Amino acid sequence: MKSKIILEDIKIYAYHGVLPEEAMIGNHYLVNLEVHADLEKASQSDDLNDTINYAEISDIIHQEMAIRSELLEHVIGRIIHKIENQFPQMTFIKIRLTKTIPPMPGEMKGVSLEFEKEIK
Repeated sequence: MKSKIILEDIKIYAYHGVLPEEAMIGNHYLVNLEVHADLEKASQSDDLNDTINYAEISDIIHQEMAIRSELLEHVIGRIIHKIENQFPQMTFIKIRLTKTIPPMPGEMKGVSLEFEKEIK
């Protein structure tokens, strides 16, 4: 059975970016995450130990977003690494990180980076 856990539009204020003012002023970010794993056992047992605890995933995201980085790629890489180590039963992870007010001219909803990783 293929199972997905999806965390949608986690809103976090953080201080990422190359420009000095981004480190001082900060920005609003949205994080979307999808992980795949076989969760059939949990569907039968009703036991948290048989699944991936999405509250722990959310905690990891918040912890890593609190660590300043110049590049969003670096933030995403750290999040993937921590989640992968915490939940070895995971087979796939996808993260989209959106800076909602990027320091660029023009009106836009934001700038996003998205990483996907198949885990063997």
